[in-house]
Amino acid sequence: MAKLPILQFEEKIIDTVEQNSVVVIIGETGSGKSTQLSQILYRRGYTDSGNVAVTQPRRVAAVSVARRVAQELGVQLGEEVGYAIRFEDRTSERTRIKYLTDGVLLRESLSNPDLSQYSVIILDEAHERSLNTDILLGLMKRLVKMRASNLKVLITSATLDGSKVSRFFSNCPILTVPGKLFPVEILYSAELPKSYIESSLKTAIDIHVREPEGDVLIFMTGQDDIEKLVVKLEERVRSLEEGSCMDAIILPLHGSLPPELQVRVFSPPPPNCRRFIVATNIAETSLTVDGVVYVIDSGYVKQRQYNPLTGMYSLDVVQISKVQANQRAGRAGRTRPGKCYRLYPSMVYHDDFLDVTVPEIQRSSLAGSVLYLKSLDLPDIDILKFDFLDSPSSESLQDALRQLYLIDAIDENGSITSVGQTMAELPLESSLSRMLMEANECGCLSQALTVAAMLSAETTLLPGRSKSTEKKRKHTPTDLPDGSGWGDHIQLLQIFEQWDQTDYDPNWCKDHGLQVRGMMFVKDVRKQLSQIMQKMARGSLDVRAKERWKESQQDYKNLRKALCAGYAVEMSWVMPILKKLENLNINKLSGGSNQVEDRTEEKSSDSPKKSVDVARPPNDAESRIQAARDRFMARKAKR
Repeated sequence: MAKLPILQFEEKIIDTVEQNSVVVIIGETGSGKSTQLSQILYRRGYTDSGNVAVTQPRRVAAVSVARRVAQELGVQLGEEVGYAIRFEDRTSERTRIKYLTDGVLLRESLSNPDLSQYSVIILDEAHERSLNTDILLGLMKRLVKMRASNLKVLITSATLDGSKVSRFFSNCPILTVPGKLFPVEILYSAELPKSYIESSLKTAIDIHVREPEGDVLIFMTGQDDIEKLVVKLEERVRSLEEGSCMDAIILPLHGSLPPELQVRVFSPPPPNCRRFIVATNIAETSLTVDGVVYVIDSGYVKQRQYNPLTGMYSLDVVQISKVQANQRAGRAGRTRPGKCYRLYPSMVYHDDFLDVTVPEIQRSSLAGSVLYLKSLDLPDIDILKFDFLDSPSSESLQDALRQLYLIDAIDENGSITSVGQTMAELPLESSLSRMLMEANECGCLSQALTVAAMLSAETTLLPGRSKSTEKKRKHTPTDLPDGSGWGDHIQLLQIFEQWDQTDYDPNWCKDHGLQVRGMMFVKDVRKQLSQIMQKMARGSLDVRAKERWKESQQDYKNLRKALCAGYAVEMSWVMPILKKLENLNINKLSGGSNQVEDRTEEKSSDSPKKSVDVARPPNDAESRIQAARDRFMARKAKR
């Protein structure tokens, strides 16, 4: 392995870390920060008093970097070096270097707020400004004060605003490690193309026919675009005259690919063969693919945007930032001088692109993050005044508090409820966690687990529209459930139920245009969620809840009808929410030390009042289920 630039700075890094609790390390592309920093600390004895945790914003990166570090140290993955991502943990008692997603580290802090198992916490790729990383930055600021003598925090990035982060952490030191980059020639388009997929295709073929050897990395917005371009590239390459150019391999790269297909991009191509790697922005910084000489930058990225006024997410294709564009270009200069083909004019880059990417915390629902902060039960945390590196809008924070209050996760004084504590233990979005708890009460937990698992899939599970799929479905148009008019959730439920009846046969998925890996992922997630809920039932839910758990496994068909009938909204369901809205006080919900006195007074003055969580009559759940069944059967009879 060639000596990476960061190794030349090993002594400087160790000296700085020993003298400071927090260090910001700006490691340029190719510096080796993601793989080498943990090994430097390992060699220098920092794992003697605890493990080294290295967070990644993406699951694919956590797995691939852990695999690389284990390989370099000559150990088996899961032993001295391991990883932990949602629904998968490959670590052991011997693990000393642990790569994990930022979300997993947040979950670990729920059971161990001091994170005492770690001597060093490295927040890697912090420039991506994921929602969880921003929450962790705020928590690390608190934690280093509590554990100043035995905790080191390193924030690493390729393009992060180091001065801003340094000020956030009381002017901590900044180290800059140069990368190993060759010159990259930037080539702009004369105008914006009508289709960036077609423009990418043309540019890729031009490179293949005219340019010397070297792999091509093409940035697309998402899995759908990648699959379309891969098919088109394969067709065009096959149509080229034999012997007119070298052979080619076309490889997709996105988060939904199974690990065995992801690792193909790290293997060098055969002699006299060029690789085309069609990737999402995962290849900007999280993963480094050696051998890339040419980069095609579409100029777009797929981004989730949340509107607190409507409470809805949208998945939009938006322009990248200048920082992202420069990161993409840098991928062409890792092994030798390269070229970056930008499918947009230079004027668009200079005038239209934002300087930096909008942090996820400013475009996401914050319900899950606020629930996490509330679950820490720290009396001095005021959500509206929490110390964020970049504060989200007040509307987003208020929206999160309002959501949590209306689903009983926090009470009218902003304190987390027993319902909220249980929700926080589930690795799901707040709404899905609450759904499982309510389903347990209503006796339809089995079906709710399936819906929650299907909605947690890494990719769209509804049938695709590829040519091969369309051809198959022409012969069997009614084979796959359509939701019976109740919408996507019921369709997803019905699909899983049909697959279950085949004993999870992979061929059934293939025959119906469903992704085998995605469906297997859902099966595993459902099993784990089921185990978590059973554990909760044993530990905290009442005897009747346990009985309803058993009933939900047996009363299969009737409960499915009840779930379907639940789409009809009755006024009696809405009234409790309207009552809660009347008494809603955002400042109280926000909490913080300034509310402690108010809470004491209110508890004494409001003692005769009923609790917000009104207890239901013993048979209320059963009667509502029966009523739902009756409504369903009545509607069915009218058809």
